Amino acid sequence: MASTKLQELQQQVGQLMIVGFDGTEMSARVRTMLASIQPAGTIFFKRNVASAEQTYKLNQDVQSVLLTPMFRCVDLEGGTVDRLRDAIAHAPSLGEVAATGSKKIMRRFARLLAEEARAVGFNTDFAPVFDLRTPASLKVLTSRTIADDPHRVIELASEFLKGFEQEDVLGCGKHFPGLGAGAVDSHYELPTIHKSWKALWEEDLLPYRKLKNEIPFTMVAHCVYPEAAKDKLPASISRFWMTDILRKKIGYKGLICSDDMEMKGVQKAVPIEEATIQCIRGGADLFMVCNNESLVWRTYYAVLHEAERDKAFAKQVATASRRVLEFKRRSRAVKAKMAAPPSLRTVEQLRRKIWELSEEVRLCTEVPGSC
Repeated sequence: MASTKLQELQQQVGQLMIVGFDGTEMSARVRTMLASIQPAGTIFFKRNVASAEQTYKLNQDVQSVLLTPMFRCVDLEGGTVDRLRDAIAHAPSLGEVAATGSKKIMRRFARLLAEEARAVGFNTDFAPVFDLRTPASLKVLTSRTIADDPHRVIELASEFLKGFEQEDVLGCGKHFPGLGAGAVDSHYELPTIHKSWKALWEEDLLPYRKLKNEIPFTMVAHCVYPEAAKDKLPASISRFWMTDILRKKIGYKGLICSDDMEMKGVQKAVPIEEATIQCIRGGADLFMVCNNESLVWRTYYAVLHEAERDKAFAKQVATASRRVLEFKRRSRAVKAKMAAPPSLRTVEQLRRKIWELSEEVRLCTEVPGSC
């Protein structure tokens, strides 16, 4: 009986994790890690992508190791965050497309990114960025943002998410509650945003409030908001932000996911093992460990051992795991079979479509009235 309970707990902890690994092929080491942990999903980066055919096969190999349908994730925003730029083509950035002012072009852009992702085996794309464009955020986020006006962000992000839904790819609003006033990159430092609660509620949080029923995932930032939150913790490990605000006050019912727990932003606050435990305690359903395989193992065992020690925490783990599995059961994107392996013709067609869209975006912004 004790062994059965442990196995159940191990399965539950695995369903709280989205993990990354090195290489463009499935190594014996990675296979062992995935087979043992059985994570909810994986995420690929440029180091995992050599060609369209290879990326598809790696996604296929990963899924074959896992016992449940998985989130096959990628960051594919276009512009500077485009993991498929060398494998297929370099798509324009979210900011460039938004500059056209065209909802029609924005939806077509999203459908094309989703088509590209699906062609090589992904069903989840952590896009679009909801952060507001400000002089501060431009230094860090560059062309990844839509606009400085939250109403414009809502209008165009909604079109983007609808485009993803039409192509059976899950999207994500990020980085909650907002990095728009941040001038520090949370990959390297812990940003502190000095903005009042009222300003955050009316500006940065407005896209999450208005689009709460359209966002499959919300990714939570490693950022501190001392004027708005009493706990002074990074949002990614804060019960105030994830449970009190996102779940209860906003009423969000999708999946809450941390940004990468290996980022220095959160590790400036607490060690990674404690960060992952606090992340789940705070109300997240999923946490990401994107690079170091030893940290994947360490965080898995940290959460597992804490759940064995603390019954209340074990209950939270079970609840989050059920939410993830129920989401997968209902998700058309997750249940959909992988497309056929991408042929040379498929890749060439995608390249052509991306080139045509890029040209349309260029003309639309350079020639007034051309859209």
